[in-house]
Amino acid sequence: MQISSMPLGYNHPAMLEALADPVNQRIIANRPALGVFPGKDWPNRLKNILLKKEFAPPGLTHITTMMCGSCSNENAFKNIFIWYAEKQRQGASFTKEEVESCMMNQFPGSPRYSIMSFKGSFHGRTLACLSTTHSKYIHKMDIPAFDWPIASFPEYKYPLEENVRENKQEDKRCLAEVEELFEKYKNEKKIPVAGVIIEPIQAEGGDNHASAEFFQELQRVTRKHGAALLIDEVQTGGGPTGKMWCHEHFNLDSPPDVMTFSKKMQLGGYYHSGDLKPKLSYRVFNTWMGDPSKIILLETILETIKKENLLDRVTRVGDYILKHLMNMQKEHSEIISAVRGRGTFIAFNCPTSEIRDNVVKKLATRGIQTGGCGNQAIRLRPALTFTERHADIFLDALRSVLKQ
Repeated sequence: MQISSMPLGYNHPAMLEALADPVNQRIIANRPALGVFPGKDWPNRLKNILLKKEFAPPGLTHITTMMCGSCSNENAFKNIFIWYAEKQRQGASFTKEEVESCMMNQFPGSPRYSIMSFKGSFHGRTLACLSTTHSKYIHKMDIPAFDWPIASFPEYKYPLEENVRENKQEDKRCLAEVEELFEKYKNEKKIPVAGVIIEPIQAEGGDNHASAEFFQELQRVTRKHGAALLIDEVQTGGGPTGKMWCHEHFNLDSPPDVMTFSKKMQLGGYYHSGDLKPKLSYRVFNTWMGDPSKIILLETILETIKKENLLDRVTRVGDYILKHLMNMQKEHSEIISAVRGRGTFIAFNCPTSEIRDNVVKKLATRGIQTGGCGNQAIRLRPALTFTERHADIFLDALRSVLKQ
């Protein structure tokens, strides 16, 4: 729904009520430049809303707010590079050579560091983000790119339960490639990897999933090489997988170093560990640094998620949809395959992009909005308020299309 950005659907009464509050209207009418002139209530809003224990990602105690997913990832990269450089500098001050060379975009003030990403990923359309985005050529064409490493993301065979051995081998292959790229960019290219960015589920790239074991080992490899692990929860965050943050499904040894968010959260930003807090002011900065009006909406959304037990609903309804899609897959195996998902973050494949596009169009004529992703996949992104009744409407429409 609205590119996975409307958690409560249209015109939810709680949202309309929040916007009708005169106090909130004054906040909306007088937007502050948060980086320099935050309102007196801003620290408490961060503490009681974004950093509230039941909603914040476990173990990440610091937050930097931004506007959108792209600028969240872009500034998270900056934060990682600063952290990595500070480690190399070992507490020393900037040298005269560093100060002068950075003004000319030259080494050592502008060091040659890199961010590792994965084939099929999408992390945004700003300049550095495009160097970590690999889902569609039209996003990247004509834009200069950094020489940064790109690893393979696992490509699983479905059904998963029938391909356990093959998919474990795929995990090992991709992780070995990550190891090789760490070594290559450090020792051969002299562009060491400061951070690794990955989506818990590759959304734009085709709703590609990887196992909890893959993410656990990726974190260990990243830590071994002294780099930061950045998990991009822009599309998966906010509850669509049945947990507030998708990476909570993976039982990682420790929290990721950085986690970005946007979409369902109404504003962008990133959570991070205390180790990544820059030692000097203004190193990660812009005029707005977020938007208090979006915090008003987010507070209402989070209260509604809790009050209406929406995460439990997402899990229940997701299981319901997956069960019915699995049955359809058996009946129409020539049209749909590789049914997969967490919560209501669900997708399935068609044999070709042409067939996929035709199914999406026919569903649209029946009032059902779905989306294509990757080369063959159809993805579902319903609001968190989606129920079995809504699911039945979708499933009936899909059955009708498949019979055609």
